[in-house]
Amino acid sequence: MLSGFFWKDRLRASGIHLGLSLGLAALAALLVFAVWYPYPYREISGGRELFLIVVAVDVILGPLITLAVFNRAKPRAELRRDLAVVGLVQLAALAYGLWTVAVARPVHLVFEYDRFRVVHAVDVPLELMKHLPPEVEAFPLRGPTLLAVRPFRDANEQTEATLAALGGVPLSARPDLWQPYPLARQRVLAVARPVASLKQRFAERAAEIDAVATRTGRSPEALTYLPMVGRKSFWTVILDPTTAEVLAFMPLDSF
Repeated sequence: MLSGFFWKDRLRASGIHLGLSLGLAALAALLVFAVWYPYPYREISGGRELFLIVVAVDVILGPLITLAVFNRAKPRAELRRDLAVVGLVQLAALAYGLWTVAVARPVHLVFEYDRFRVVHAVDVPLELMKHLPPEVEAFPLRGPTLLAVRPFRDANEQTEATLAALGGVPLSARPDLWQPYPLARQRVLAVARPVASLKQRFAERAAEIDAVATRTGRSPEALTYLPMVGRKSFWTVILDPTTAEVLAFMPLDSF
C-alpha cells in the first residue's frame, strides 16, 4: 500500500511538471514558428527540426528527473530545493536551445542580382557590421525582412566581393552591400520571369503552380517569379510584375 502511494505521488508530480513543460514549450513554439521561422522559413531553414529536437529533450527529461527525485519522505526544504534545481536546469536548457535556434534563424530574404537568398544570423560576418547602412536592421527579432544587394560602386569592390564569395561569404550576407528592397524594384522587375513560362518548364506541376497563383488572387499569367536559395533547398518566389512585391513561395527549384 505504501509503495502504491509512493509511486502515485511521484507520477502526479511528474505529470504536473510535464504539463508545465508543455505549456512553456507551446510558448516557445509560438515565438519560433510565428516570429522567427514563419512559413516558408521553417521548411527552408530547418527551424522545425532543430526546435523539435531541443524541446523534445527538454520536455521529456524534466518530468523524468522529477519522477526520480520526488519523495514526500524528504524534508520539505530538501524537496523544494531538489525541485527548484530541476526547474532551473530545465529552464537553462530551454534558454540554451532557444539561443541556438535564434542564432540559426533567418534574418533577411535578400535579392541578389538574379535570385533571392535566405540569410541567417550566423551567416553575417560581424567584422562588416561597421558598414551596415543606418536604415537597415541587421538582426531583426520580428522575423525575416526583405533586402537587396546594391550595385557595386566600382570594379575593385566587385573583385573583392567576388573573391570573398568564393571564400564562402555570399554577397547577400554582407552588411556593406545591403540596401532596402524598394530601391531594387526596377532591377527585380528586369530579371523576373513570367510564371506562365514556369508552367511550361514544369508541366507536371502546373496544377500546383496554379494553386499557388490562386492563393495570391491572381492568374499565373499575371505573375512573375525568381528562384530562391535556402539553407536546405531551392524554392521559387512569386512576385507582382508591377511592384516586385513578394506574394508567395513554393517548393520548386526553378534555376
